[in-house]
Amino acid sequence: QVQLVESGGGLVQAGGSLRLSCAASGRTFSTYAMGWFRQAPGKEREFVAAASGGGSITDYADSVKGRFTISRDNAKNTVYLQMNSLKPEDTAVYYCAAGRVVSTIRAGLGAYWGQGTQVTVSS
Repeated sequence: QVQLVESGGGLVQAGGSLRLSCAASGRTFSTYAMGWFRQAPGKEREFVAAASGGGSITDYADSVKGRFTISRDNAKNTVYLQMNSLKPEDTAVYYCAAGRVVSTIRAGLGAYWGQGTQVTVSS
């Protein structure tokens, strides 16, 4: 069974950057598509980004295209979310997810979820 642990959240000023990490357990990490979701107070959880098992296929929410980059290092069983040009509306708890394929991740149908890490962007 896969366990996911997010890290890297924190407080940053608007325009700044953060890099989130999600460390996964198991020896089949490269067979999973991985992704990120976020949930702001009073809002539904929304898709942010996803990457295929090999990292060659990526997908992003329109709200983060050009600012966020998802990548993965399968040798380290870790997926990253580089967040640049952060805006106050990016403030949310960010969750890591693992699933079969990118489209499955985007649909919120990941089989495994992390506990979340808080990202707060001040104006």
